[in-house]
Amino acid sequence: MSKVSIIGAHNTAFGSFVKKDRETKEVTDLKSIYELLNEAGRGALADAGVEAGSVDGIWVGSCSPSLFANQEHLAPNALEVDPAGLRFKSATRCEDACASSSVALYNALYAVESGRCETALVIGVEKMNLLDTKGVTHALACSSHWASEGATGMTFPGLFAEYAKGYRDHYKLSDRKLAEMLAAVSAMCYRNGLDNPLAHFGKGSPADKLGLSSAAAILGLPEEKNPMIASPLRLHDCSLVSDGAAALVITSTESARKRGKPVVEIAGIGHTTERLAINVRPNMWELMAAKEAARLAFAEAGIAAKDVDVAEVHDCFTINQILCTEALGLSADGEGGDDYLAGRFTRDDEVCVNLSGGLKSKGHPVGATGASMHALLYKQLVGQPIGAAPAKGAPEVGVVLNVGGSSVTNCVTVLRRAD
Repeated sequence: MSKVSIIGAHNTAFGSFVKKDRETKEVTDLKSIYELLNEAGRGALADAGVEAGSVDGIWVGSCSPSLFANQEHLAPNALEVDPAGLRFKSATRCEDACASSSVALYNALYAVESGRCETALVIGVEKMNLLDTKGVTHALACSSHWASEGATGMTFPGLFAEYAKGYRDHYKLSDRKLAEMLAAVSAMCYRNGLDNPLAHFGKGSPADKLGLSSAAAILGLPEEKNPMIASPLRLHDCSLVSDGAAALVITSTESARKRGKPVVEIAGIGHTTERLAINVRPNMWELMAAKEAARLAFAEAGIAAKDVDVAEVHDCFTINQILCTEALGLSADGEGGDDYLAGRFTRDDEVCVNLSGGLKSKGHPVGATGASMHALLYKQLVGQPIGAAPAKGAPEVGVVLNVGGSSVTNCVTVLRRAD
């Protein structure tokens, strides 16, 4: 089986690329889903130095383009990245909620491993802000177990609030202690996001203007600035509704080495699935399927948690960043929140988490998130960090933990710089 490496990546800016008239409710699209998809694809090919005609197949990850942007059958639009070079190439859309573009990457990887493809283009994209809050809430709820969750009024903040309550109760935390842990996570991501020029909540954002660089600042906000969304999760525990795209070019490691450029190998992957409805899961204080995905990925890569230099984890809600950190073994079970309170996982630590600012600050265009996590980690490993970087120098081993739905689809990828 051929080993596979990333040879190019591109991340668009993330943000709300619409203009909304409050009186007429008219929405003007300032950067369409097609423009975002094309920008990411062209950028990744340029970064890799690959001609479009050399691409053997395209995989597009998108969660719900039909609900968000009225575009079903999205993958063929990827041919517009370069119509002359990509016309008649295979193009396939993958959907697994917020893990859609990680799954797209895995399907492309399988094609390269098999020898069916030599070079593949992977793009993740989502255009969310054409909808109002009610519309976004409904579209996302379609990635829950509709019969027992979405149809009954359960939202994604509500689903992850169940994890927060489960964690609090299992480890016998006070409401105040949990709030302090969650605020420490949010503050760290906001600090990192200030250095990411692509971040939705970067410099000049509300988080910057409010000075939310410490847990104390977040905890000190008045109720109207940080309202309860789904107890115990408040506004600043929730990731952003964003528009954006990211893309990767992958090929066999053998071919990558011949190019004379830095090689980042996909050293191991783990892809697991939890039961969809939360009411049939045995507990709600740990990500059991994510732990299994990490075990599989680490075993394939031949590493342990102590070997990880940098990680991008799925902080759709602050509680999930804590749970992901524990699932990867970077914190012991029940100690992730205390570790963040103690100041671990910053750019000055031995292992850095969410240097991009995470979904909390970078943004969370759901179908683009997995590709973005891989793209920005790739940039860290080749010594071209976009924004914050580890103080100890260029990392060698990075890990992505991207989840879809209420931590149902779990994708763990080990990336390793192969000098």
